[in-house]
Amino acid sequence: MSRILSALAVALLLTLSAAAQDTWQLDPPHSSAQFAVRHLGVSTVRGAFTKVNGTVQYDPANLGKSSIQTTIDATSVDTRVEMRDNDLRSSNYLDVQKYPTITFKSKKIEAAGAGKLKVTGDLTIHGVTKEAVLDVDGPSAPMKDPWGNQRMGASASTKINRMDFGVAGAPGLVGDDITITLDIEMTKK
Repeated sequence: MSRILSALAVALLLTLSAAAQDTWQLDPPHSSAQFAVRHLGVSTVRGAFTKVNGTVQYDPANLGKSSIQTTIDATSVDTRVEMRDNDLRSSNYLDVQKYPTITFKSKKIEAAGAGKLKVTGDLTIHGVTKEAVLDVDGPSAPMKDPWGNQRMGASASTKINRMDFGVAGAPGLVGDDITITLDIEMTKK
């Protein structure tokens, strides 16, 4: 009898623990990944990846139990100039035939002030994985949409050096520092 009660207590604790940690899905039509890079040291060229997916485990009471996993379809790069987009997809830059995705997997999430988080994780671009730190505004307070789903959003940014990831095309013409901005909307049924 005591074994059954112990098993029930453990099951109850696991259920309560899981309930505190909510699973959110990125809403691709309302999420985006943008980048900005200097061209010839004169101007800034901006682009986006139009296909972003991911999952967020979020426990506001215990950020240590929270996590983020995001996948970006590298073939979806869009700078509004077809010739440049094709070059970015080529082996000169992203080599999407070999490396069709860009991923981010968090390792640590911590508070960074009111309404802000610092997310440290592994960023993989061009088959190379490096640690990156995202400065996050949010997440926003959850709200119910007209279809009965819960929604919340967040924005994050970081800066990387493309050479660290082996994206070495056109040195001197294209800047090495890339600013990355993510705007995400998440849903929970």
